[in-house]
Amino acid sequence: MAVTLVDLTHQVTTAMPVYPGDPAVLLEPALTTATAGVNVLALHLGSQSGTHVDAPYHVDVTWPTLDGLPLERFTGSAVVADLRGLEPRAAVTPELLAPALERCGDGSVLLLATGWARHWGTDAYLAHPGLTAEAAEAIVAAGVRTVGVDALSVDPTPDPGPGDPAVAALLADLTDEHDQPAEEPTLAAHRVLLGADGGGVIAENLTDLRALLEAQEAGRPVEVSLFPLRLVAADGAPVRAVARLG
Repeated sequence: MAVTLVDLTHQVTTAMPVYPGDPAVLLEPALTTATAGVNVLALHLGSQSGTHVDAPYHVDVTWPTLDGLPLERFTGSAVVADLRGLEPRAAVTPELLAPALERCGDGSVLLLATGWARHWGTDAYLAHPGLTAEAAEAIVAAGVRTVGVDALSVDPTPDPGPGDPAVAALLADLTDEHDQPAEEPTLAAHRVLLGADGGGVIAENLTDLRALLEAQEAGRPVEVSLFPLRLVAADGAPVRAVARLG
């Protein structure tokens, strides 16, 4: 069977979805053929914009930066965990990952197929399933140092609350000292995965992984490449994520 390449990367566009609080993405002409004889695009984006990888430095300043990781962290044979059908904000436990982890070994890339890429660009995208700390520990114990997910984060993303400022203000007025404080991200899974021996890598915002699941079920080998921009001393960078189906 002929080799198939599958693009797992979201398009980079102005005002594309980003993690709450991250820099907004803006693409605009810097030079044009009409004025300068060439077209050059000016980019404003964060290191975590779009389909990207996290380096250990993302959560701890004493851990390796992106340029301190070996290239082998960004490519390898992939095992896809089928997590489709989970409820919004469901916890991904070690038990749910067990079938996939049994197939993993040192150097494997574990891809988490939640199906949440279908919600890209909607409020529902923030309500993705997330790894428990115990699940992250099971991943590391299986020898995996590179994990990718078709969702905003491997950890649960806190509910940002109502988008309408008027509604948010009304709710704030109704809040008193007996109400629970706003949910804060713990990034527990990030810390376990990125803090693994030798430094781990997390790829987030991958696109639809169905083709990879189908190839895996058919017995075809699946390889993935997640090579980032070569940013110096960075916490992460956008990638062109590509799968190779044998």
